[in-house]
Amino acid sequence: MSSLIIINDPPYGTERLYNGLRLAHALIKRGEDVTVFLMGDAVVGAKQGQKTPEGFYNAERMVHRVTAKGRVLLCGTCMDARGMTDKETVKGAERSTMDALAEATVQADQVLVF
Repeated sequence: MSSLIIINDPPYGTERLYNGLRLAHALIKRGEDVTVFLMGDAVVGAKQGQKTPEGFYNAERMVHRVTAKGRVLLCGTCMDARGMTDKETVKGAERSTMDALAEATVQADQVLVF
């Protein structure tokens, strides 16, 4: 089964990105095909160099863990609006488009939105 997980919220301040990435990783561990699409403030979760307090989750590491066996797409327009470049993103995360999101939506067996 293939899953598309769309995440809109920022990496810190709410737990939607955290929980969406946790679910993505759990599905990957079960052998599922997973694509995560980060849009809006969620794209910042894929920024390299995040420093979080000891014992606090780190969105960068979580995104990287998903890219190991799944796919993480980043809304390019959202990246541009936040001044993010491709060079600043986690290795394996890909700049993407709304057309790619539309295609991933059509191809997925299930779509979950956080």
